[in-house]
Amino acid sequence: MAKIKKQCVIFDCEGTLVDSERLCCQVLQQLLVEIGVCLRLDEVMQHFDGGKSADILNQLLIATCTHADVDVLEVEYRRRTEALFKSELQPMPDAKSLLEELKKQRIDMCIASNAPREKTAEILKITGLLPYFENHIYSGFDANSWKPDPDLIHYCAMNMGYRLDDCIYVDDTVQGVTAGVLAGVKTFHLQGDRLLHDCGFAEVEPLQQLTDLKQFLELPK
Repeated sequence: MAKIKKQCVIFDCEGTLVDSERLCCQVLQQLLVEIGVCLRLDEVMQHFDGGKSADILNQLLIATCTHADVDVLEVEYRRRTEALFKSELQPMPDAKSLLEELKKQRIDMCIASNAPREKTAEILKITGLLPYFENHIYSGFDANSWKPDPDLIHYCAMNMGYRLDDCIYVDDTVQGVTAGVLAGVKTFHLQGDRLLHDCGFAEVEPLQQLTDLKQFLELPK
């Protein structure tokens, strides 16, 4: 396997560095139960694609032929996920060890998130990952562009002071992976133990776990 010499790793946050997807889907599942829709957790996760929460809620309502006020549901979804994150959110397995290794090797890192910067910073703080990214959190609201559009990835590279060729991008969602590919950076798809969404790009490298990224990188001795 040919190693890749890169100087900057751009990470998605939720579902990539922090184990938030399961908690988000638990909240979605409960909200649906309260309006009379019973879905298994894995069925809810099929619709969780990294997009905006309102869009995900709308997709679930359409898929279940249910009529409800998406705006009201979204406000409650945000309130409940915020509370659940504070009590239960954890880093992804091996996230800290990977970030520590990259820091040790002086490889720069940043976050590219569709979420507001303040929310991402709070999530990283809860999970103990904020010190790795405190001054390098970039939001779709900063770039005025949200994944799957590639501009946020371009924005990250520019602000970190690197060419796109010097960067790689890691994301767990199809929307995020699409942004990386369209941006022209080497992109990795964190799939975990099961693949719910095929990213559809042959050039994207799949990762079963975060530490698999190290086998692709040419790390200094």
